[in-house]
Amino acid sequence: MDTGWIQVFVLTLAECVAPAGKSVCQEQQVQYQFVDREECEAVLRQIVDYSAGSENVIVNEQRSSCLPTAVQQPVFASLDEANEQLSDTEGWGTLNAARPQPGQGKESGEPSETEAAHRQRLARLPECEDVARTPPCKVGQIIVEAESGEEMEVWKRD
Repeated sequence: MDTGWIQVFVLTLAECVAPAGKSVCQEQQVQYQFVDREECEAVLRQIVDYSAGSENVIVNEQRSSCLPTAVQQPVFASLDEANEQLSDTEGWGTLNAARPQPGQGKESGEPSETEAAHRQRLARLPECEDVARTPPCKVGQIIVEAESGEEMEVWKRD
């Protein structure tokens, strides 16, 4: 196994989270890595949109961004070598080179039934910006659903 450098996009999120019932928060920065710039920017937009409706979370848009960088990663000569080296990693799913990739039909290369249903629903939904963010709506390829109505406690690690 060799090592190599790959390009990733780092989403730096500057946020301020106040505990329930408190009005003072402390800004913190969190970073997430994405292989695709569009996905990074879509997640940033979704987080900013979501935080706009939250009473105790503020996202500083001027200090939040998706910037390219390079990270050093292991490089494997083949899929078999990757499966062999990483098989004891928790959650590692051994891939078969002959298996179709997600989103492709088994033989024809057509989208799976789930992906086709997602695309059909996506085509019928309005853009969130056009309907004042009233769910269900879409942001790019992401479907935004209405809240379930159940309160959920959210814990964040400092």
